[in-house]
Amino acid sequence: MEYNTKRESLTIPEYGRHVQKMISHALTLKDKDKQRKCVDAIIKFMGQMNPHLRDIKEFTHKLWDHLHIMSNFELEIDSPYPKPEVEKLQEKPKRMNYPKNKIRFSYYGNTIASMIDAAIQKNGIEKEILTGMIANQMKKSYILFNQGSVDNNIIKLHLKQMSNNQLILEENFEFVRSSSIRQSSNSKKFHKRKIFKRKK
Repeated sequence: MEYNTKRESLTIPEYGRHVQKMISHALTLKDKDKQRKCVDAIIKFMGQMNPHLRDIKEFTHKLWDHLHIMSNFELEIDSPYPKPEVEKLQEKPKRMNYPKNKIRFSYYGNTIASMIDAAIQKNGIEKEILTGMIANQMKKSYILFNQGSVDNNIIKLHLKQMSNNQLILEENFEFVRSSSIRQSSNSKKFHKRKIFKRKK
């Protein structure tokens, strides 16, 4: 019995060992016509393995690129597309820079910070409504992150600090209840567990 651990590793595992063997066979063919027919059949078979991608632009180009890569660029055949450059494939991806803007309270996240920036630009009733929505979302984020209750005054303070005193809640503003937030969170977790059990 031949075990996968003792076999040669696959260049692109998604296509499986069968396609890899077909390509290896194509490389042994000396007759160019027979080799071309074999390669065309391989490309067609590779396409059938991904029918959902057929309508994507340059899908066939991608298949030919994969074919060349899996043949270790040893396949000398007239291709409708230029061979991918080995040097470019071996290039390391450019390092991504982390966001430089630091959030004062990390548990609120970038979304809240962006919402605050947007609300500052508004005026009148629209600004008031947005400020209230942000405050309640901040309370939800705070409770879910810290797994406990929170004094509404803390949320008011954080909102003032994050908006540089430009977003201030009305004195009579009513926050969503902490118990409602926890109940909603627990209900979602229970629902997810039920779905997970059904899938099993």
